[in-house]
Amino acid sequence: MTTLPPLAALLMLIPALPIGIWVAWSDMKSMKIPNKAVLALGAGFVIVGLVLMLAGLLVPIAVLWALALGAIVLVVGFIGNAAGLFGAGDAKFAAAMAPFFIGADLRFVLGLFAACLLGAFASHRIAGRIPAFRRATADWASWTHKDFPMGLALSGTLIFYLLAAVMPLF
Repeated sequence: MTTLPPLAALLMLIPALPIGIWVAWSDMKSMKIPNKAVLALGAGFVIVGLVLMLAGLLVPIAVLWALALGAIVLVVGFIGNAAGLFGAGDAKFAAAMAPFFIGADLRFVLGLFAACLLGAFASHRIAGRIPAFRRATADWASWTHKDFPMGLALSGTLIFYLLAAVMPLF
C-alpha cells in the first residue's frame, strides 16, 4: 500500500487537497490545468518535505529521490504529450504529483489511478446528464470537449493516496 508515515501524509494533504480540488475544477471548467496550480503543488511538496526532514519523518535522500521522480515523470510526460497521448497540463501536473508518491507500491498507485480514472469518467458523464447540474455548470468546456478532463482523475489519485496513508492515525 503506502510506506509514507501517516503524519507525513497528513502534512502533505495540507497543500495537496485544495490544489487537487482547484485542478479538478479548473480542468472540468476550462479543460486547462493552470501552471500556477502545478507550481503551487511543487512548492507545497518542497516546503512540506523540508518540514518533514526537520521533524525527522523523512530522510533527506528520500526527498531528493522524490524530486528526481518528479523530474523523470516530467520527461516522460513531455514525450507522451509530444506523441499526443495526453495534454501538457496533465503531464506537468503528474510531474508535480509524483514526489508525493515516494516509496509507494507501484501496483497500489496504478490500481488507485485506474479506479479514480473509471470513477472520474463515470461521474463526469453521469453529472453531465443531470439537467439541474448541467444548467448550473453550463459554462464548463468539458461538457462539449472531445477530450476528458484528466485533472479530475489525477487529483483524485493524489488525494485518495494521501488519505489512505493517513488512515492509521484514525
